This record gives sequence, structure tokens and C-alpha cells, in this order.
Amino acid sequence: MPTNVVMPQMGESVAEGTIIKWLKKPGDHVERDEPLFEITTDKVDAEIPSPAAGILAKILASENETVAVNSVVAIIDGQGAAESAKPGPAVAEQPHKPLPEVPSPPAPAKDSPAATEAPPAPVRGAERLRSSPLVRRIAREHNVDLSLVKGSGLGGRISKKDIVKFLEGRTPAAAGIPTAAPAAPQKPAPSEAAIPFSGPTHVAAMTPQRRLIAEHMVASKKTSAHVTTVFEVDMTRVAHTRERMANEFERTQSVKLTYTPFVARAAVEAIKQFPIFNSSVEGTNIIYKQAINLGIAVALETGLIVPVIKNAGDKDFAGMARAVQDLASRARSKRLNVDEVQEGTFTITNPGVFGSLFGTPIINQPQVAILGVGVIEKRPVIRDDSIAIRSMAYLMLTFDHRIIDGAVADQFMAYLKNCLETWQETVL
Repeated sequence: MPTNVVMPQMGESVAEGTIIKWLKKPGDHVERDEPLFEITTDKVDAEIPSPAAGILAKILASENETVAVNSVVAIIDGQGAAESAKPGPAVAEQPHKPLPEVPSPPAPAKDSPAATEAPPAPVRGAERLRSSPLVRRIAREHNVDLSLVKGSGLGGRISKKDIVKFLEGRTPAAAGIPTAAPAAPQKPAPSEAAIPFSGPTHVAAMTPQRRLIAEHMVASKKTSAHVTTVFEVDMTRVAHTRERMANEFERTQSVKLTYTPFVARAAVEAIKQFPIFNSSVEGTNIIYKQAINLGIAVALETGLIVPVIKNAGDKDFAGMARAVQDLASRARSKRLNVDEVQEGTFTITNPGVFGSLFGTPIINQPQVAILGVGVIEKRPVIRDDSIAIRSMAYLMLTFDHRIIDGAVADQFMAYLKNCLETWQETVL
């Protein structure tokens, strides 16, 4: 029986979605809940699972096409699935049908024909890893233990892109702000490095996500009066705390201790002292927000996404660290819910992870400020008329000058700077 595949409603305010990529072709077999296609909206990217098992009979919406929610984008033939499972002519008529991208069944006996045709799905602990036969074949040919490969798909599914990246030695950067000198320039993604020039120029259409980011950035510059102030902050006390507590923190919290929660906690305390930074502008009114919903920018290969830590003002240090790692991890594997990228009231971005000293970040509308963190590195500084080696960083605040004066912005940064330089909060 045919089953319609529809564009899902990814949140109340989302009216449409753009199909980035079909993970299956017409004629391919799909299992229920197996990733079928990838979409992007103005809020979040996601892999959409198949609503039923069967044969993908027809695709009605092409890649890069934007369609309204609840529109039918494909049809799955459940009867075709039943027929394809039977031996006989139906199988012989399609000798070149590609292997389906489905979770692997339990490993067959070592001497059985199936054992040589498709390697069994590996496991990580008690969890069976999700990967395609193609991925497992590549892993076998290159002697790769798939339990060491981080999957970027739904539920940690390992794609061809993931294992190729692993083989190239370019695993995704860990969440958090760097702890030492600027990182070496990262090797560009294949889509950026392998541009097929056939003349003096090459024209490439923006991806749907890139178009949405571009629209959002331009709209922000047109909306707010952007001003940026930069403060140099001595992070030595924080660095010593992190170094001293790193092992115990990871043992008790199962989370790596990075610099991000230190900055996030300091920002929250500064916002409590200066509530104007937790507001938005509507016409000639300033709307103050009680809940501090902290956005943490996460860089993806395809762009930028800002998951939100709701009620960040109510979290202690350990709770903040767990929330940062959880949201960053799920952002990279496209497992965020729409409500987890909405209702942010203040954003932190960390260009320092790529070695940047400082920049001038653009406000994430309808917020009124964004805090940027440069690379944390040891530098010679003057202390008590002597040269000392300290862990230093530049912190930059871009604010909306329509409602925030420069004096208030500098007072906010001076308070935040003092919180970090005289760090007193226990991390456990």
C-alpha cells in the first residue's frame, strides 16, 4: 500500500522547508525510521526518517526545492517492499540495484555467503553502530574501527562523508574554546577545495542554509545600530582552575571541562547586573526578558547554528557545562529540536576556536548583543612593572546602540572581565 512522505512541521512558526539532499533514489528499499532526506529551515537542519518500510517509488520534490509543510514530497510503495523480498524474476530483473543504506542485521555466520558480501555492523559498547554497507566496506578496506568514527547522521549514523573525513584525519573540532596558541588553519571541506574550474570563473549557487544565514545577517545589520567594544581579559585564574579540576570534573560529570562554561557563567552574572542585555526592541518599546536563554554558536561544515540553553541563569557551573556539550554535540549530528534553537536572549560565539584574536560579531536578532571570544593563549604582559607570562584573551561585545550606550556596554564588559579574572565559583 502506498505511503505519502510529507514535509514535516518543524515548529509552530515554520511554514516551509528546503530539501538539501535525498539519501535514497527511486527504486531503493527503505526501512521505517531510516533517514530518507535532509532538510533545512530558517531554524534548524534535520534528517527526516521514512514513515514506512518499502520501495521509494517516486520523488516529487527535487533537491534545493523549498516546499510548504505537509506537502507530499515522495511516495513509498509498501507492496513493492513485499515483492522485492520474494525470490524469483523480480530479483533477477534488477541485478545492478545499489545496496540499501539500512542498519545492518545481526552478523551472519562466518562461513555463510552473506558474511563475505556485507560485513556485520560494528558495535560501540552495547550499542550497534548505524552505517551503510558502503561505509562498512570502506572501513574494511582501510582497516578502520568504526567505533572510532563519529557519525554525523541521525542517532549517530555514520555516513560516507564521516569515514572519508576520518581517513583524511579531519575529525570535527571538539566543542569549546581553545586552551593554547591559535590552531593551524583547518583544511577546507571537499566542497570548498575541489571547485571544478573550466574557465576564469566558476558560479556556484548558495546552499539553502547559506541563503538563510545571508538573509538573517543582512536583516540584522539593517535593523540594529551595531557597535563593538573589545576588552583584553587575563584568563590565568580560570586556566589554573580548569587545569587543576579537569580530570575530576570529567570523572564525576562525564563532560570535558572546557573554557566555554566559564565564559557562559560570567556572561550570565553580568546580564543579571545589566538586564538591558537580556531584552529586545519592538517599535519604540524595550521588552525585558526574565529568563536568560543563552545561545551558543556552533560552526558546522554547512554554516552556523545557535542552539539555546534555556533558563541559563538557573544553572550552576556543572549544569552549564553539561548543557553546552549536549547541545553542541546534537547540533553537529543534526539531532536538535526546533524549540532548542528558538527564544534565545543573548548569544556567545567563539571565533577563537579557529585561532582568531578578535572580530566584530553580528547581533542575532531580535537580541540586542552578542559576545565573541578570541583565542586563549599565553602572552607576555606587564604586571607590577615586570614582564609576566599570562593566559590572555580578547573578548568583544557587539551591542545595539539604539538602546545600549557605550558606557553601559563597557560597564557590562568590565563586570564580566572581573568575574573571569577573579574567578571564585567552584566547578563541582
